Amino acid sequence: MDKRSFKNALILSIAQAILGSQMPIYIILGGLVGQSLSQNICFSTLPISLLIIGSMTSAPILSKLMQDHGRRTGLILGNIGGLMGSLISLFAIYNQSFSFFMLGSFICGSYMSSQGFYRFAAADTCEQKFKARAISFVLTGGLIAAVLGPSIVKISLTIHNPVPFFYPYMAIVLLNLIGPALFVFLDIPKTEESESSVNKFDIVNNDTSNRSLFQMLENPIIGISILCAMITYGLMNLVMTATPMAIVGCGFTAGDAASVVSAHALAMYLPSFFTGRLIEKIGEKKVILSGMLLLILAVIIALINNSLSNFYLSLILVGLGWNFGFIGSTSLLTKNHSFLEKGKIQGLNDFCIFGFVALASLVSGFLMNCSSSSAELGWQLINLVATPFIALAIFSVLFLYFLNRPFKA
Repeated sequence: MDKRSFKNALILSIAQAILGSQMPIYIILGGLVGQSLSQNICFSTLPISLLIIGSMTSAPILSKLMQDHGRRTGLILGNIGGLMGSLISLFAIYNQSFSFFMLGSFICGSYMSSQGFYRFAAADTCEQKFKARAISFVLTGGLIAAVLGPSIVKISLTIHNPVPFFYPYMAIVLLNLIGPALFVFLDIPKTEESESSVNKFDIVNNDTSNRSLFQMLENPIIGISILCAMITYGLMNLVMTATPMAIVGCGFTAGDAASVVSAHALAMYLPSFFTGRLIEKIGEKKVILSGMLLLILAVIIALINNSLSNFYLSLILVGLGWNFGFIGSTSLLTKNHSFLEKGKIQGLNDFCIFGFVALASLVSGFLMNCSSSSAELGWQLINLVATPFIALAIFSVLFLYFLNRPFKA
């Protein structure tokens, strides 16, 4: 990895660490704040769903902006959207307004979307063989976020305030103020030369290839990489949205929930130190399959019983499975489109991912709060629902192995 690529990856990793720490806060508290503000408990996870819907709808817009005006412009605009949304959310909490809290959550989605492009931005200036390593390096910043976000929740909950959850959302506002100061140092050009050919589905076997979306999706590798990313991220969110409510509903504390989420987030990002090299060694398909098998194991552990130790173990396995599945899928996608095609396919990729994630969060809230008589039963239903989707991802990757065409993995 050359000096410029390393610098960009380092800046994006720091952004992942600092700005990314707001995401665990949203996950830990979003449903609990929703429960406290909503008149109908069935809608308690709606703010999390709107956060993701905001991310889904802004992904193609930000992707096009980055294609036309550069990564730095798009990332800063996404960050500003996150700042505006967090300010509205803070206002909503202070005034006990569920409607404004949902609006703030939706606008915050633009930050979530921009964070999703960190991994693609890091790969922009890398040689083909180092793309997986750059993506993996950026995600290592999530280790700090995994500790910082839950720690903010724990500390803020010990400080007396007549307005519940006010201080954690104040922290989110402060975190969003840091972003522009980081992104101004990025050095990623709008166009770049010499990205190598990826497979025979390229219409033009060089970096000037500029296929339509339909033509790109004719390549099964692209379609399956998007599908696996959707399933990996969606099921992680299905489980994570419900986890704090399930833990509290099973008789444990919000502090316990924060600790489990922190362990989960650490498991999401800790393997990033070696996932990129592992992909270079054994290929994306095997890494994705490993991630899916870890997700199956997580479901089995979750179904055994609802002890706190099983919550820890299951969520750690979900985090590990997400890391392998998501990084593997992202690397597979970046190796199968040209630089000129990134604005179209990366925008579609994240639109599909966050669309499925939004659906997963809505289903999570319904299963947890409205389809069962207890938190224990709701937690079991959520894990059962995840199983067929994991199986679909496994069969999809296996499908690539049995194709007669010599696709590159």
